[in-house]
Formats: sequence, structure tokens, C-alpha cells
Amino acid sequence: MTTTRTRPAPRRAAGAAAPLPQASLVVQGTDATGIVAAVTTALSRHGANIVSLDQYADSPRHGTFFQRAVFGMEDLVAVLPAVRASLDELARTYGLAYRLRDLSARRRAAVFVSKSDHCLLDLLWRHRQGQLPVDIPMVVSNHPDAAEQVRSFGIPFFHVPSAGPDKSAAETEHLRLLKGNVDFIVLARYMQILSSDFIDEVGVPIINIHHSFLPAFIGAGPYAKAKERGVKLVGATAHYVTADLDEGPIIEQDVVRVTHADTTADLARRGADVERAVLSRAVLWHAEDRVIRNGNHTIVFS
Repeated sequence: MTTTRTRPAPRRAAGAAAPLPQASLVVQGTDATGIVAAVTTALSRHGANIVSLDQYADSPRHGTFFQRAVFGMEDLVAVLPAVRASLDELARTYGLAYRLRDLSARRRAAVFVSKSDHCLLDLLWRHRQGQLPVDIPMVVSNHPDAAEQVRSFGIPFFHVPSAGPDKSAAETEHLRLLKGNVDFIVLARYMQILSSDFIDEVGVPIINIHHSFLPAFIGAGPYAKAKERGVKLVGATAHYVTADLDEGPIIEQDVVRVTHADTTADLARRGADVERAVLSRAVLWHAEDRVIRNGNHTIVFS
């Protein structure tokens, strides 16, 4: 499998031509001879310049085919309908599904948080530095603690209490805030369980982050329990949310080694560092259309 990693754009010399507007194309379906050639031909027919191309098939015979392409094109917005028509024809011929998106139209991400703000503040800082190609129209929390810090980034903050077993009132308010305003949701240590009805109704992908001890050390104080067991690794997992708690398709994971000398506070601090890095990568890759869901796992062209 060929992979392409994001690198800072090179500086443009004085007088150099401006880069072409770019779009992403994600394709998946049953593997067959000629798909790659058909896709590239369909794009080149409209004057597209392919700048990145990754593909993967999960079996050498009759497997599932996955592809991500990024291409540049003059007058991109005007030409995209014609490109889409060509891809519709290709999809019918090969039995494929595809997603085509103008990359100048940034995805909108709502961030949900509870009291632990390390992942939230990392995302907001990366967003302000231009490291995350998303818009963040709102931060939502079941606690008011992070309001002042969030607003210092110029982002609206909404406190929606969610106490007790009945979350219906909170989820109704969440849906009111979110509907039509976001393309995906990031749970940046939001310590509330989302109902299956909410997941279905909101209708956008939801990305969650948690420590990688699951299913071990569940409940409160996971790092204290891990310290008692003498763990040698701590880590984090970012995944898509499904109705099955913490069992959705995994986007990214990472670990760091620890020793017997690390205290519970050390484990929690080092775990938080990994959580920040893992979540930011998952959000970046999702925003750049690098993640393809296939059942309960993912193909990530990172």
C-alpha cells in the first residue's frame, strides 16, 4: 500500500504561479482490473493534475478496493459537475461508491468536552496555528469550566448540563445546536455516553478519544488501577462512535513506555500527551478525507 504524508507547503518564489485549486476523491468497491486506469482517465479527461494517489485492495482476488486521490484543476468549482458526471458513469460500470469534495470547503467540527481540557485546548491551538484544516463553529460542554479559555480563541461556547440517567433534554439541545451547522463531532474527553437515538439523529461522524487500557481498567481512576498492575505501556485510541460503546472503527492509536518508577500522576500526564497527539491526527486525517470506513475497521491513507 502506498502512503502519502502531509508536509508543509513549500514557499512560493516571487512571480511563481499560484497552486491550482484542489479536490479529493475517495473511491471504494469490489476490486477489478482497470479501476485505477479508469479513475485517472476520468480525471485527466477534464484537465485534472493528480498530485496524490493512494490505493489498497484487501485481497489479491475479488477483494475490496479503496483509493484516495487529490487533484488540482483550473476553474475547479465550475468543472466539478462535469467531473462528477464522469465519475457517476465510472461508478455504474465498476459498481463503485465515491466521494468528491472541493478541499477549499473546510469541514465544520463541533468539539464536545467535559472537565479535562487537554485535548480540547490542543485542538484549538492547532486550529489557530493553521495545522487543522477545519472550522470549529462551537464547543459544547456539560460543565462551564472551559468557557473562558474557549472564548479566548474566538469560538462560541455552549454549556449544556447533562446530569442524571435521563439525557434526553441535553441531547435535544445538542441536536438544536448541531443540525445543519457541523460536518462531524469530536469528543475531546466528553465523559457522557451518547444514546443510539442521538447518534442516528445527528447524522454526522463522531470521533472519540480514550485511554488504550480498555476493556481493562474501566470506570473511574484507570491510571491508578494501571499503576497497581504495574503496566509498562500507556496509550490512547481514537475511533468513530457507534451504538456499541467504545467499539467503533479505530482511526489511530499510539503508546508510550512507562516504568515502575512512574507515579499515577506520571502515567496520567504521559497518557494525556498521547491522547492529544492521537486525537489531533485522527481529526486531521478525517478532515482531509484520508479515512475510509469498511465495516468495523478503517483504511487510513496517512
